[in-house]
Amino acid sequence: MALSKRPYKGTRDFFPELKRGQDFLFKKMRETAHLFGYEPYDGPLLEEVDLYRAKSGEELINDQIYSFVDRGERHVAIRPEMTPTVARMVAQIHREVAKPIRWFAIANLMRYERPQKGRLREHWQFNCDIFGAPEGQGEVEILQVAISLFNNFGANENHFEIRLNDRRIVDFIFKKLLKLNAEASLKLYKIVDRAKKVSPEALDKMISDMGLSSDQNTIFEDYLKVDSFGDLMSFLSAHDYHEHDTLTSFVNQMDEMGYLPYLKFDPTIVRGLDYYTGMVFEIFDKHPENRRALCGGGAFADLLKIFDEDPLPGVGFGLGDVTLMDFLKVHDLLPNFARPKNDLFVSFQTADAKILALKLAKDLRALKLNVITTLEPLKFKKVFPTAEKKGARFVALFGDKELEENSVQFKNMQTKEQKEFSLGDMDKIVEFLR
Repeated sequence: MALSKRPYKGTRDFFPELKRGQDFLFKKMRETAHLFGYEPYDGPLLEEVDLYRAKSGEELINDQIYSFVDRGERHVAIRPEMTPTVARMVAQIHREVAKPIRWFAIANLMRYERPQKGRLREHWQFNCDIFGAPEGQGEVEILQVAISLFNNFGANENHFEIRLNDRRIVDFIFKKLLKLNAEASLKLYKIVDRAKKVSPEALDKMISDMGLSSDQNTIFEDYLKVDSFGDLMSFLSAHDYHEHDTLTSFVNQMDEMGYLPYLKFDPTIVRGLDYYTGMVFEIFDKHPENRRALCGGGAFADLLKIFDEDPLPGVGFGLGDVTLMDFLKVHDLLPNFARPKNDLFVSFQTADAKILALKLAKDLRALKLNVITTLEPLKFKKVFPTAEKKGARFVALFGDKELEENSVQFKNMQTKEQKEFSLGDMDKIVEFLR
C-alpha cells in the first residue's frame, strides 16, 4: 500500500508560501517582545506528565495530551502548553536574577483535539510572561504587550477587544455570597466558562441542575448581567466586597494610557486552567465573520508552589499562530505571500558570461543583498517572467555585448527603468539597487 502524501491529521506542511506567512507572524512577535525588554527562552518538546497533572486540569490530562511511556519507564508528553515549562524553568533561577523576569517564546505545541476552524492539533504559540512584578503592574504591562502586538499588525480597537475578569472576585461570589463548597464552585466555574458558548436554554438547564436556592440564583443571575467596570463596582459594593483596589488601579492606569477602549469587563471570562488566581482575560475578534477568542491569559500567584518554592506572582498570555492568521486574513491585514522577495535576479544569455554573472551575485550577497541566479543560459523572453515568479525587484542581464564591454544591464521590475553599469562601478550598482 502506498504511503499517504498528506500530513498527520491536524498538522500542516509548510510549503514556502505558507512558511513566508508564518515567518511574518514570528518576526512581528519577536519585534514586539523585544520592544518591552522580553528575552527569548525555550524548553524541551517532552515534559513529564506529572508537570501537567499538577496544575493544568484533568481535561488536558485525560483528553488532550500526546503521552507515552519512554524506554526508561517515564510517563512523558509532547508539550501541550508552555506555562508549566516556563514555571519549572523560573523555579530554577528566580532567586538569583533581578525581578521582574520578562520572558517570551514561540513554542511548537500539540494537543489531541478535533481539528476545526482556528484550531489544529499542532500549532505554534507566542507566549509572554512576567514574574515578580509589583502587585497589579504585571497585568498592566502584559496587556500593553498584547495590544502592541496587534497594533504592530495594523489592528486597533475597531478590530479586537480584551474581555477580562478576576478570579479573586469570582471566588468571593461563589464561596462567600453563594456559600458553595469547592466541588460546587468548580462545577459553576465550568458553567460560567461555557455561558456564551451554549444556547440560553442550555445555560438555564445547567444552572438549574446545580440546585441553587432562589437567593443564590438571584445573586448569580445579577452577576452574569454585569457588563462594565462601573456595574461591577456597584455590584461588589452592594455585597460588601471592598478589596478591589488593585482592579480599580489597573483600570485607572489603562485609562490614563489610552488603552481603556480596548477593555471590557465580562463575567463569563474565568479561563479553564486551574492555575489562574487573579485577573484573567481573552482577546476577542470583533469581525462578524470571526467572532471568537483569539488568545487568553491571566495572573498566577501559586504556580511555583508545585516545585516547593515560595509564591512568585506571574502574569502571561498565549497567542496561537492559527487564530492570529485567521484574524489578520479576515481584517485584510496581511501582505501578499504568493511570491518570495528577492533584491535581484541575475541572468546570463550566453554560457561565456556565467562566471561574470556568478561573481556579481557573490559580491552583492557580501553586501547583504538577496540575489538569486539562473544556473544556465536563459533565453531573453524567459528572463522577466522568471524574475517575476522569484519576486525580484531588479533583473541583471549578461549578453554578448555586456561580456565584451565588461558591463551589466539592470532593469527595475516596478518602474521599468533600465541602466547599464561597468562591473567596476560597484558603488553605483549598489546605490541603484538600494
